[in-house]
Amino acid sequence: MSFTEDIIINIYSIVLLIFISFQSLKDTERKFLQQRLFFTILQVTILMLVVDIFSRFDGNPGTIYSVINYIGNLLIFLLNPLIPSLWLLYAHFQVFHEEKKTKHLLYPLLAIVAINTIAVVLSQKYGWLYYIDSGNIYHRGPLFWFPVFITIALSVLSFFVIMANRKQIERKYFFSLLFFPVPPLACMVLQTIFYGTSLMLNGIAFSLFVVFINIQNRSMNTDYLTGAYNRKKLEVYMNEKINTCSAGRTFSAILIDFNDFKSINDTFGHNTGDHVLESSVTLLKSCLRTSDFIARFGGDEFYIILDVSDKEALEATVCRINSCIEKYNKQSKNPYQLNFSMGYAVYDYHSHMSVEKFQKYIDDLMYENKRALKEI
Repeated sequence: MSFTEDIIINIYSIVLLIFISFQSLKDTERKFLQQRLFFTILQVTILMLVVDIFSRFDGNPGTIYSVINYIGNLLIFLLNPLIPSLWLLYAHFQVFHEEKKTKHLLYPLLAIVAINTIAVVLSQKYGWLYYIDSGNIYHRGPLFWFPVFITIALSVLSFFVIMANRKQIERKYFFSLLFFPVPPLACMVLQTIFYGTSLMLNGIAFSLFVVFINIQNRSMNTDYLTGAYNRKKLEVYMNEKINTCSAGRTFSAILIDFNDFKSINDTFGHNTGDHVLESSVTLLKSCLRTSDFIARFGGDEFYIILDVSDKEALEATVCRINSCIEKYNKQSKNPYQLNFSMGYAVYDYHSHMSVEKFQKYIDDLMYENKRALKEI
């Protein structure tokens, strides 16, 4: 490939990643590890694409090209382990959803980065990984395969983490996670076989686009802890349902609130409380159709939106949820039990209630149910 072709392809990739970065900045959940890792991978890839352009200034010794070429190649080799390391952290977190557990991987990964850094520094004297001759021409060193091995090893490890725990990953995310290393590894093979070809970073840019579309973009509307939709998505969805319903076809909503959730948190700790919320959403989903909508309204409150237009069908769903909870409590060996209060109603098309008024109406019904349960 010519120098001009390299620059054009890299610029296209940089523009794509900048677009994804701006979209990611809109994500209000960037305080969480998943978003931070993804955003960091984007920034490192953009930096490496720029540096890759600098590393292409071969020839013209004794000019500014020599300095640019030296700095470009030095930074490329120093930054080499960062993207596969960050991807391993990202994949690990997608599987286990535990920040502390994922952060434990930082220490061995930092050790790998340190070993790579030492090898790159020593290569400046001994030419182990690469060297630039007196004519300002880049050459592979006898150990040029070492950074390739690091990248492949970390990518393979990520693959095994995903495959070994595939049952814990939502199907809609699984294939995107599995696909991520394919384009860059294919480009790396081409780069190794055909000297002078440099497409690995462009392959990573394509993979990041796939992950953004299929995982990150969806997660902007998803509650980080439970996997249910978040409040922002709930508001949009309820507005859509109200705007599209008719006298003959409307919808229903159920507001579910935990009873005594605070006591579970206080007695068993917040980690147990988080687990209770996650398992409760899984339990609720098992009671519903795949087309039904469930969102975390806030704290320990959840909304379920159903394409149900009559009260009898709505009450049948409520009974099914109660039966699921009762069965769960009987079979569970946990030192606590799940108890919910529910407010539910079919949206009255003729009332023309706004989202806020309809939610207030259901909220009042839920508190009526909560008071009734306390009196039993």
